[in-house]
Amino acid sequence: MTTLLVVPDIPAIKQRQRAVWAAGDYAVVGTTLQIVGERLCEAVDLRAGERVLDVAAGNGNATLAAARHFADVTSVDYVGALLDRGRERAVAERLPVTFRLADAESLPFPEASFDLVLSTFGVMFAPDQDTAAAELARVVRPGGRIGLACWTPDGFIGQLLATLGRFVPPPPGLRSPTLWGTAERLDELFPDGRIRATKRVFTFRYRSPDHWIDVFRTYYGPVCRVFEMLEPAARAALRTELVALLTAMNRAGPGSLVVPSEYLEAVVVAS
Repeated sequence: MTTLLVVPDIPAIKQRQRAVWAAGDYAVVGTTLQIVGERLCEAVDLRAGERVLDVAAGNGNATLAAARHFADVTSVDYVGALLDRGRERAVAERLPVTFRLADAESLPFPEASFDLVLSTFGVMFAPDQDTAAAELARVVRPGGRIGLACWTPDGFIGQLLATLGRFVPPPPGLRSPTLWGTAERLDELFPDGRIRATKRVFTFRYRSPDHWIDVFRTYYGPVCRVFEMLEPAARAALRTELVALLTAMNRAGPGSLVVPSEYLEAVVVAS
């Protein structure tokens, strides 16, 4: 028996991903994750004046955290609407940040351009994981640090993505983005780096499961697009599954929603 290797259509996947992340308004959800960017800057021991690149920066959580500590920050993403939200935040705080449209798998910078490369829940969604990791390692100087925050497979967001995938399967041959949230996969992606990985928790705080679903269905691209793609009966079934997941993980009890979501915080020291 012959096993066929399915090669994902990376350009088509990227086009689809851009549409997904441009849907809704990610910043509404993204800004609630700001503490993760602050923690990551502490984990990499950021120094004022360092050259920092925030990859797949989204609405700029790690970007702003680094800029607040007087780093020289460049913020990149391949979705212009997301960069616009980061730019608005930087202007509001009067922080000098360079924003640039760029793909994590083809960064437009020379080798060893940065002291620090950061990504919070961003680069993990690049369809070609090995190429994306190689690009992070390429643009950081020897002895520099790569700081990552990635959802784990077993945490709340990992389970959310798995649930969405049962209703709208991912493209054939595509690796799960939550593999970035495992020490084993990071060892494969950064074989020449020294890696320190720590499991952490971000806590989602909403009024109720229905409130969380309404916010994510409206503003968070992956949830928004899946609901849009489904027929009414399937939408109702998805909502029922999400309510069950949220209820099972809610540690607040009736009357509120407090859901811990595990992620892996990793620091890779480049060789």
